[in-house]
Amino acid sequence: MNRRAELTVAVDVDAPAEVVWRAVTDWPGQRAWMLATRVEVLGDGDGRHRGARLRAVTGYGPLSFTDPMQILEWDPPRRCVVGHLGALVRGDGVFEVVPLRPGRSQLLWSERLELPMGAFGAVAWLLVRPLVRIGVRCSLARLARLCAAQAAAGGVRNG
Repeated sequence: MNRRAELTVAVDVDAPAEVVWRAVTDWPGQRAWMLATRVEVLGDGDGRHRGARLRAVTGYGPLSFTDPMQILEWDPPRRCVVGHLGALVRGDGVFEVVPLRPGRSQLLWSERLELPMGAFGAVAWLLVRPLVRIGVRCSLARLARLCAAQAAAGGVRNG
């Protein structure tokens, strides 16, 4: 069984690429659009640089897990790759912002994961993948609405 999994979801956004980039890399601000996830920056600064360390907690109550991460690639306002370093989630998460035309862009969110627990993990991924895809789609729809509202208001809030 395959021990690697990939998932990519895209959303078009009625906002310039810079607005989308700023929103998606506002790590603590992700709570406003990413379902069931809180992210904090570890150490000083805003976490917007290569090598920055982050910690996400995803889920609810006892059904949550911690996802330590480090930024592996930082190419603003185009691409950010975070390495998932936890016991449960390992691999890379990629945010890519593509300008489409003035005032409109696309965000691609990809996860390239190393599945834990051998064959059990591979089978479990087959079962949870549709739910993960729905959660990512819902999160990206929320992000698109947030960015469109920010663009309509004339900018991006500082995060």
